[in-house]
Amino acid sequence: MARLRRLLGTLLLILLLVLGAAAAGAWWGYHQFTTVGPLTADNTVVVPRGSSVRAIAGQLADAGVIKDPFLFRLGVRLFGQHKPLRAGEYLFPAGISAQTAMQQMIDGRQIQHRLTIAEGLTNREVMELLAAAPDLGGDAPDLPSLGPEGSLLPETYFFMLGDSRADLVARMKSSMDAAIAELWPARAQGLPFKDAKEALILASIVEKETGLPEERPHVAAVFLNRLAQGMALQSDPTVIYAITQGRSKLDRALTTKDLAIDSPFNTYVTAGLPPAPIANPGRAAIEAVLHPAQNDDLYFVADGSGGHVFAKTLAEHNKNVAAWRKVQAQKRTTTQSE
Repeated sequence: MARLRRLLGTLLLILLLVLGAAAAGAWWGYHQFTTVGPLTADNTVVVPRGSSVRAIAGQLADAGVIKDPFLFRLGVRLFGQHKPLRAGEYLFPAGISAQTAMQQMIDGRQIQHRLTIAEGLTNREVMELLAAAPDLGGDAPDLPSLGPEGSLLPETYFFMLGDSRADLVARMKSSMDAAIAELWPARAQGLPFKDAKEALILASIVEKETGLPEERPHVAAVFLNRLAQGMALQSDPTVIYAITQGRSKLDRALTTKDLAIDSPFNTYVTAGLPPAPIANPGRAAIEAVLHPAQNDDLYFVADGSGGHVFAKTLAEHNKNVAAWRKVQAQKRTTTQSE
């Protein structure tokens, strides 16, 4: 009996030692999984689509993000809550733990890239920017599929590495639709627009006429006053669009012959609004035509400092034009003397 008790005691001791070793091993493994990792400097890792946990663990170890691929795989199995690690481009900070790296990939917290679409660009110019963005994938939609100008909302768009150009264009269209849906019902009373499309057309002209935010409502008011009196808009940007169709810049000044071009986009010879926008206006330009300034001005001309000077009468406007031409002449003289 005493011998049996000694045997049971020995087995119990062995069991306790095994359990203790297992507990110590588990604690050590958990500590290795959650403690500061080996990465000494921030590092970017691109995980391909379809990568297995084993492949990801090996890639992270090769990049110095984790020390032990086996412990990482075990930690994902035990603490990953059966959620997948997402492929993509990740920036791992120095010292990141294996657990935090796992959670970052489960959450899909990837590097965000940005593409800024400036106000007043044509569809072709936007597609050229998309084509030149190296972090996007796939081909951009062809121009005819975009429809008329004015369907893309200019703003800064964020995307992940490899996101498709087509998807980003779809977001631009959706953003413009959402902006119109929000702004059109809140428009000021008494505007002469039959529908939101006409407001978008005028917004594109205002966008091309001035780059100063504070001037947009004033410029919009001038064009709306002209429409109310049956006057031609006489907007130079519409003539430029009639010549280029948005395919290129016009690298010269407009001529008298240009102003007589027979085109529905030439607002010197065609009454009312053009048939479609001449560019993609930003939200502020759309707001300006839906909430224009209150004045009786019918004319404006550049003032030589980046803005415009406005006038109610043609006589006043002619004086402003003469002053502008004097500024231009002085600039030419200065340039020639240099």
